[in-house]
Parts: sequence; structure tokens; C-alpha cells
Amino acid sequence: MLRRVPGGSAVEAVLEQLQGEVSAGAWRVGDRIPGELELASRLGVSRPAVREAIRALSHVGVLEVRRGDGTYVLSGADPRPMLRRVERASLRDVFEVQLAYDVQAARLAARRRTEGDLVRLRELLAARAAASGAEEFGAADARFHLGVVEATGNAVLIEACRFFLRRLSEAMGTLRLDQEVPEASQEAHQAVVDAIARQDEDAAGRAAAAIIEPSLAALETLVERP
Repeated sequence: MLRRVPGGSAVEAVLEQLQGEVSAGAWRVGDRIPGELELASRLGVSRPAVREAIRALSHVGVLEVRRGDGTYVLSGADPRPMLRRVERASLRDVFEVQLAYDVQAARLAARRRTEGDLVRLRELLAARAAASGAEEFGAADARFHLGVVEATGNAVLIEACRFFLRRLSEAMGTLRLDQEVPEASQEAHQAVVDAIARQDEDAAGRAAAAIIEPSLAALETLVERP
């Protein structure tokens, strides 16, 4: 039975309750679960928190979001132990996964991009340049990286990257409170868009790696410190 989430928010707490309904058999395979608005009201949380929890469960195959129809139970498996390990993973581990995703996404985007994709990527790049303040800049940067992934047209890669970008953004926000972490320049991000526009897969992959690798190297140094 769904209960209001204490304190009003955490995605993990919402995820626990949604998975609990599946594991208890209240929602069986093939059932359509309540909509985001109803779930948010019953749990006492925001719709984005519900959306992120549904996205995480969709990523691991428990739920399936059908556009225009609703969200359905796809599997009765319990992925919570695995999701907890991801949530507790080190920032370095998450960065290494993000590097792999970003490089592959850039290569695929270069191969498959449309003119509409290029227009959107240039808009996202301009928004990143115009962002002011750490929070606004972080959000704009994440939207740009997701835009590259969306240009691949690969639904699985898109959902996986959305999940890891959230984890990465949270961890980076915490780290920046204590440490200086190098940010890739606007020119480095422009190089990704330029390579995608030329449909040069190798150059796109190299440009994407060049964005992540300096931050990853800085994290390696932090990990090695006593």
C-alpha cells in the first residue's frame, strides 16, 4: 500500500514504494499503474520525483512507459539491490561509465543525426554558454549532453544516460562544495557539435572523450590523496 513519503521528496524513497507494490503483488505483470499526478498526490511528492523513479524502474526493465497510454508492469524482478549499488557508487565509477556512454553516443549521433538534431544541439550549446550560476550551468550542461544522446535515436541508450546523468549531477554538485573540478570549455563542446555536423564519427568520439577525461583525471588524483 502506498504511503506518503516522509520529508516530501527523495527519488529513492518513491522508487522503494513503487517497487514494493510490484513485489507485494499489488501491481502484477501487465497491470497499468496509476499516473504520475495520482502517484505524486498519494505519496506527497513532486511529479519530477515520481518521473525519475519510474524512469529508473523502466531502465532496469520493471516498468514500461507507453506513450499516450500509461506505465505498465513489465517484470516482477526486484532491482533495488543493484540500484542501491549504483546510487552508492563512487563518483569516479560513475564518471567512467559516463565516459563510455558519451563517446558511443557522439559516434552514433554523428552517424544518424538529422538537421533538426543539429538545430537543437546548437540551441543547447548556446544555452550552456549563457547559463549563470552553478546550478543553472550544471542543468544546461546536462541538457546538452543528453541532447547528444537523444540524437542517436537509441531508446535504451537515452534512458540509461538519463539515469546516470542524474546520479552524476548529484555527485558533482556535492564534490564542487569541497573541491575544484575542471570544467571542459565551450570550445570543447563546440568540437563535438562540429564533428556531429560533419558526420565524422571518429572525431565526434574523440571530442566527447576530451570533455570527460580531464575531470576523470582530476578525480583520480583526489582518490589517490591520503
